[in-house]
Amino acid sequence: MMINWLWVFLGGGIGSMCRFALAQKLNYTGQEYVIFPYGTLLANILSCFVLGILIEKQFSHQLTENYRLLLITGFCGGFSTFSTFSYEIYIYMQKGQLLPGLGYTFLSLVSGIAAIIIGIKLYQIFL
Repeated sequence: MMINWLWVFLGGGIGSMCRFALAQKLNYTGQEYVIFPYGTLLANILSCFVLGILIEKQFSHQLTENYRLLLITGFCGGFSTFSTFSYEIYIYMQKGQLLPGLGYTFLSLVSGIAAIIIGIKLYQIFL
């Protein structure tokens, strides 16, 4: 039982570090946010894509429980950023930037769903 916690902890830590690196590279210019949170968007899209591949792998019984905990629950959970996404939408609302906020929301949801579908389909074709 304790080993399960370790797998989630390890995957979550790696996913969180990857998300942090993307945010540092794409969301900030020195001490300020950029106009659009590209790092958060990319982290969420990539996480959905990886999740699509891993879920299909799990459905075909090629993903062990340990790898599921490490990669799906841990890595994808740490790499995706729903709380950050929600905060960024809040910032758009606070600044009165309704249209960019709605655009970001729509783009995030549509691209996330598309990335999961693409991940599943690519897994079915190539793996």
